[in-house]
Amino acid sequence: MVLADGGVVCIDEFDKMRPEDRVAIHEAMEQQTISIAKAGITTVLKSRTSVLAAANPPTGRYDDLSSAGDNIDLQTTILSRFDLIFIVRDVPDEQKDQAIARHVLSVHSGASRPQGVSRGAAAGPGNAADGDADEAEPPIDEKTLKRFIHYCRTHCFPRLEEQSADKLVAKYVELRDKARMARTNSDNEECPIPMTVRQLEALIRISESFARMSLEAEADDAHVAQAFDLFTKSTINAMNAGLINNTERLEVGDRACVGNMACIICILHHSVPGSLYR
Repeated sequence: MVLADGGVVCIDEFDKMRPEDRVAIHEAMEQQTISIAKAGITTVLKSRTSVLAAANPPTGRYDDLSSAGDNIDLQTTILSRFDLIFIVRDVPDEQKDQAIARHVLSVHSGASRPQGVSRGAAAGPGNAADGDADEAEPPIDEKTLKRFIHYCRTHCFPRLEEQSADKLVAKYVELRDKARMARTNSDNEECPIPMTVRQLEALIRISESFARMSLEAEADDAHVAQAFDLFTKSTINAMNAGLINNTERLEVGDRACVGNMACIICILHHSVPGSLYR
């Protein structure tokens, strides 16, 4: 995480990490620093990085008949440090399965094609539509997107307006009340994702990220509303899974990542039509 200072750390199989290693990143995710004490030398290193993590349920597959606490085998201390938490469910769907299969096949068929030969040139008469789709230009080219993200990170540092801050406090109090009611309705079953002040800080970061993406100097009520909507569709739905209303769970079409990379998510949400972050 020290080497990724200023960037993004991607962690796969997060649930299989050793407990001591998982506890070690608490400081990095909370204070953005890592303290080291070895051979009589004590120092503090910077780890100002976003964390993108993926974990599996204890049984390897999400159980619709179990509660969120049974499906999320992670400590609340680590879950509360993530800004956004999404439950990704692999729901069988014929059209989506065919689209995924075609994409995987196209990747493998393109890997063996000589350099300089486009997909469209290798496509036969029956695959003309696929060749045209592969040659389609993205809505934003990679170079422009990188320059935009760099400009946002280096020149835009928005802060919440006073009126928007009051609105955000009211939203936070509302979320706390709903979490208390959910715990009461579920026979006092503890939710694996607690609603604490860290979630309020997450809403602030997401709101400011929306404002940064818009190149605004202040985050207004619209940015707060967008942040609350994104937070509801991610972390709140994960909290309610198996406790209140099973129909509110995210389907595979809403799949997204787990992590505290709100700025990047917000940029992709608005910049890429049909993005998986929508």
